[in-house]
Amino acid sequence: MSHHDLIEAIDALLPQTHCGKCGFDGCLPYAEAIAEGEPINRCPPGGEPTLTRLATLTGQPEQPLAEPAQLPLAAVIREAECIGCTKCIQACPVDAILGAAKRMHTVITDECTGCELCVAPCPVDCIDLVPHPAWASAESDAERDAYLARRAELGRRRHRTRQQRQAREARDKRLERQKRLMQQRRGSASKGTSGSPGGAVIQRQRRMAFKAAEQALKRVQQQLESARRRGDDKAEATALAQLPEAERLLAEARSALDKSE
Repeated sequence: MSHHDLIEAIDALLPQTHCGKCGFDGCLPYAEAIAEGEPINRCPPGGEPTLTRLATLTGQPEQPLAEPAQLPLAAVIREAECIGCTKCIQACPVDAILGAAKRMHTVITDECTGCELCVAPCPVDCIDLVPHPAWASAESDAERDAYLARRAELGRRRHRTRQQRQAREARDKRLERQKRLMQQRRGSASKGTSGSPGGAVIQRQRRMAFKAAEQALKRVQQQLESARRRGDDKAEATALAQLPEAERLLAEARSALDKSE
């Protein structure tokens, strides 16, 4: 089994709650760490069944769980007490909370993984954790297993969609910031030279624009390298699509900086 296949096989066994109790930012990073030798006993939502399957797959010995096993949970917002701060929305790793600033929030129960990450940020402590209704209403092991499989598939898909959205938003903010810096530089270009106080400001702005463009390109290259290492075709295509724009902005920033020096 290749390293990439091993990571995928490990990830397929994890519950996809993305709770961070393993010490990693999501189930996939933990799967990658296990493939490198990280202990397999750090997943409370997976419990003993997941521990046993991971031991069989990886060959690691079974150890006691680092934290007690956790039954499937769901978050419930006491809506009358909600102040609409959006902190729980920002914390949810699968975008399972609806709401807007200064408006009541509510949890989409079917999509909640019970990760608990929304509880601590709530400034008015209006979020409860309850047994997940789909788990509590299951009448057989087969129904419970079916629920866990649905939760894992949905949790994986929504978590990756959220990560892609956040990466896209962060990239757009960086590009917008770089464009503003370059516009400021162009607008100030006629007001002085590098030998005057105004020229020194322009030169500093150009250096800042160059550094920001350089960092943006480096991030895209790192994302591309990571995607290729994981064998993630979608992430690789996204990074490849971002690469020309990042290279163009860096070239423009370098050209402007060279002219000022």
